[in-house]
Amino acid sequence: MAAVWVYIVIAAVIVVLAVALAAYYVPRRRGREVEPPSPRPGVDYQPGVGDDATAPTQQPRRSVQDVGLPEPGDATATAPPAGQTAPEAPAPETAEPAPSIERPEPAAGRLVRLRSRLARSQSSLGKGLLSLLSRERLDDDTWEEIEDTLLAADLGVTPTGELVERLRTRVRVEGVADADAARALVREELISLVDPSLDRELRTERHVEDARPSVVLVVGVNGTGKTTTVGKLARVLVAEDRDVLLGAADTFRAAAVDQLTTWGDRVGVPTVRGPEGGDPASVAFDAVKAGIDQEVDSVVIDTAGRLQTKVGLMDELGKVKRVVEKHGPVDEVLLVLDATTGQNGMAQARVFSEVVDVTGIVLTKLDGTAKGGIVVAVQRELGVPVKLVGLGEGPDDLAPFDVEAFVDGILG
Repeated sequence: MAAVWVYIVIAAVIVVLAVALAAYYVPRRRGREVEPPSPRPGVDYQPGVGDDATAPTQQPRRSVQDVGLPEPGDATATAPPAGQTAPEAPAPETAEPAPSIERPEPAAGRLVRLRSRLARSQSSLGKGLLSLLSRERLDDDTWEEIEDTLLAADLGVTPTGELVERLRTRVRVEGVADADAARALVREELISLVDPSLDRELRTERHVEDARPSVVLVVGVNGTGKTTTVGKLARVLVAEDRDVLLGAADTFRAAAVDQLTTWGDRVGVPTVRGPEGGDPASVAFDAVKAGIDQEVDSVVIDTAGRLQTKVGLMDELGKVKRVVEKHGPVDEVLLVLDATTGQNGMAQARVFSEVVDVTGIVLTKLDGTAKGGIVVAVQRELGVPVKLVGLGEGPDDLAPFDVEAFVDGILG
């Protein structure tokens, strides 16, 4: 029995010691536990003010030898991640094609080619005269009708009286047997009236001895087709193998400057232009200077449209001519008239001729409702010839004036 108590005491002592040891060691181990690492700026969160945004130095790094390089021809090396499409490569830039240079058709014989258009617009004059002169009996009433027909064609009072008198004399002396004889008679008299002896040649040859180009000044009121005429005239000169330069001195209309530049670009002719609203005389001066420096054959200058009733504007036009003449004389001053205005265009012609000494007339829109008699009237009024006529809206519908072709077009 005593032995049993001994074992019980020993067991109780062991239990007490175990509890005491446990109470001593457990709190000490909890105090020694390592706190979790603090968050790392730039790795665990976006760095802020005062944080060091450097990558952790404890991360393993790969050497160059560890990085696999793609093999040549390996399509998977540049393939996009699964589920994504490769971005399209930008299309290579292509240079805009240079504008093609047109080759205008020769100016010689243009009026013959365009004669049918003239005949359509002048049928009342030609057919009216022929029908009246082909009557069996030409009495005073018939001659009055002939006179009215000529006046309606804008021939003018004085030329009409002269033509009727000559026709009456020839019919009385020679007689008119049939329509062919009447046509031949009228043709001869109209050719004489239009006056084939006038010098209609355009002076656009280069002045070799003076080492300067010829200068053509184009004037007229707005709406007559002045700027278009300059562009078409450039085509006429290019067709004659001339080196041409254009001067856009109509600085008050930006559209006119752009239009003239386009006309020049189509046939490879440069255009000198100035700032919008700038001094027209300055642009004209620069154009002639550029023509001298570039050794061109002809410089054609488009001037601002002027109303002949505005004295200040007409004086400015005279200034343009005087400034240009500092380089040398102006070879041609072409006045553009709208043939459909008839006798109203005569007032324009008179004023312009007083300011800039017109050397030639350009009649536009002669294929429309114009009356052919304006050719005779304007020549009689100014004493200068019609040198060019416009017979359509095509780029090559400006033709050098030919007397016989014109009369044949009138008579049909």
